[in-house]
Amino acid sequence: MEPIHTHNGLVYPLPKRNVDTDQIIPKQFLKRIERSGFGQFLFYNWRFDDEGEPRQDFTLNEPKYKGASVLIADDNFGCGSSREHAPWALLDYGFKVIIAPSFADIFYSNTTKNGILAIKLSEEQVDYLLKQAEKKSYILTIDLKNQIVYDNLEFKAGFDIPAYHKHMLLNGLDEIGITLTYADQIKQFEQTHN
Repeated sequence: MEPIHTHNGLVYPLPKRNVDTDQIIPKQFLKRIERSGFGQFLFYNWRFDDEGEPRQDFTLNEPKYKGASVLIADDNFGCGSSREHAPWALLDYGFKVIIAPSFADIFYSNTTKNGILAIKLSEEQVDYLLKQAEKKSYILTIDLKNQIVYDNLEFKAGFDIPAYHKHMLLNGLDEIGITLTYADQIKQFEQTHN
């Protein structure tokens, strides 16, 4: 995984509550076994019509959001099934940070394990960010070390993150990577039990 320290990114607003993992990545695209290649199917049923043509009424297809890497979502983002393909699709599309008032528990855990920073802010703070991003090209800066989100206007908010998740993201370590940091101790333990 790529470490995250400070991220500056264009914001894409998705003001929908209860976005489930089947809306993030529909089930018909779960046949791949590798983590890459899912970005093209992100929000597929919202982004494309029955002929596979981009829907003009879905905002992610608007040119002003091309290259967005910060997703502002509404309450209960990532609910539904526990499919890990949902964060894979978001990351493969280019999203590095997701901000919402709340997340489904398993989705929240899966995002961190796959290198996406999920930030919970209050509904009032998220409403402000959604409105800014809907009006114009809007850039946010996320400072993970100091746990602050801010813009170049007046917005600044602190956020909480479990210490374990922060360590994983700052160091670019997934759970296998964390385990490998204990390789010497594991080897010593195995040698005492032969």
